[in-house]
Amino acid sequence: MQTLSNKKRSQALAGFDWTLCILSVVAAIFGIIAIYSATRSMPGSSLSKVLVQSGSFVVGFGIMILLSFFDYEQFEVLTKYIYLFCILMLAVVLIPGVGKSGEWGARSWIRIGPVGIQPAELVKIGFIITFANFLEKKSDEINHPKNVLKALVHIGILAGLIMCQPDTGSTLVLIFIFMCMIFSAGLSFKYILPAVGAGLASLPLIYFFVLDKFQKDRIMVFLDPERDPLNTGYNVIQSKIAVGSGQLFGKGYLQGIQNQMGHLPTKHTDFIFSTIAEEFGFIGAALLVVVLFMIIYKCIRTGQRADTPFGRYICVGAAAMFIFHTFENIGMCIGLMPVTGIPLPFISYGGSSLLTNMLAIGLVLSVSYRSRDTLF
Repeated sequence: MQTLSNKKRSQALAGFDWTLCILSVVAAIFGIIAIYSATRSMPGSSLSKVLVQSGSFVVGFGIMILLSFFDYEQFEVLTKYIYLFCILMLAVVLIPGVGKSGEWGARSWIRIGPVGIQPAELVKIGFIITFANFLEKKSDEINHPKNVLKALVHIGILAGLIMCQPDTGSTLVLIFIFMCMIFSAGLSFKYILPAVGAGLASLPLIYFFVLDKFQKDRIMVFLDPERDPLNTGYNVIQSKIAVGSGQLFGKGYLQGIQNQMGHLPTKHTDFIFSTIAEEFGFIGAALLVVVLFMIIYKCIRTGQRADTPFGRYICVGAAAMFIFHTFENIGMCIGLMPVTGIPLPFISYGGSSLLTNMLAIGLVLSVSYRSRDTLF
């Protein structure tokens, strides 16, 4: 009897995607190490931030493991409640006195005692689950105009509430996830091409009538960082100096001049990649990029081998989220993308962000665990 029990346990563990799990844990632990270095020169904040990130990792890891052995298909019966909960969280943030303002004045936080929660981060997971369920039900008729309209309403409500904060970065992430998921469902180019054209045509209107002044400044700085080197262009210029000064092997852990001397702004959140590049050099930064893209690759491969469309769309959504965050964060650190405040997955400081990443991996692991095709 004991031998049979051990055999079942071994079979269960054999079906677990250890590679994806280990990659995620390694990335998160490396993020904590980088956060310690980035906050070391900030008086009285280094240990507290490391503890917050470590606590978020422990909680996130526990939830990730629980999710991986939970049948993800059970979420299909809860999608209406999940969607309503997402709306409720985003609406609560907008209530004066409840929502807390961040660095740029966006009312995007809810504080419960000592714990701060950023609903827009967790809503990304809620959207992936609910929209995956929508696409599974409508996959055979996704190109019907009525279903396309319903899909737009599905994302429009959440994106609109996030923009009311305003949080342009999270809105862009949500839109990118939406585009990748609906494209994977087989949306016709008769919708895609006009949508792209309309989006490009609306850019001038968005710039002049939607964006705030600081958002316009970020775009102008992206086009010409030297136009205001001591103010709006300072962050990007210092970030590029940090990345370049790391050269091949870096200056060494805790030895980065831009980092430790306080020249690099928001170095534990938005520009943590610059901190890593300065102290670990091109080799360390490249290894980090490899780990992140291996995580993305595993998400995509899991989706390809999923037993159900629901599982496939969940994996596509998770991969899309990681892709956008990785490209945008690294891009803005080296001056190839505008600064939007998008965190680097698993690495940047932020409990809500790390928890969201671990939840996404938990969902992908659940899909993988229930796939009949064993993954490498």
